[in-house]
Amino acid sequence: MTVPLDRHYLVELQVSAERVPQLRRIVAAHLRHWSLELHVRPVCRALDELLTNVRRHVGDDNACVIELRWSGRHLTVSVSDDGSEMPRLLGTGGGLSRVMALSDSWGTCRTTDGKVVWFTRYAEAPRTAELLPLTPPDGVRETRLQPLAVLV
Repeated sequence: MTVPLDRHYLVELQVSAERVPQLRRIVAAHLRHWSLELHVRPVCRALDELLTNVRRHVGDDNACVIELRWSGRHLTVSVSDDGSEMPRLLGTGGGLSRVMALSDSWGTCRTTDGKVVWFTRYAEAPRTAELLPLTPPDGVRETRLQPLAVLV
């Protein structure tokens, strides 16, 4: 199976409690379209944490950008916002700790307008076996057509 390289999706939005479930469904649909069904749940859970952090630390109705990029081997999900406070990894098990547990790598960086928080997952497309024609091997058809000898 040939995977088109560098699939990309970007959405700009206002973060609110009502939008987070909608965004999960949109991201899940894109992952399924890219044949990444096995990654839907962990990616959506990690994205949910990032969006919750935006709402909690930057505020509701804050403009942010969600970006998905899949190279055929690695999926990168990033959330950028215009908040100036950099996120911190806390030992409580939520937030970025959960993102870290659900991803292969993650990070943050400042931008001119705020910051970006991202995570990656190894996500190779599932390989499908090609269907072979159902023609029997040589000699099998003749054997099946002959009646079996009955022993008396």
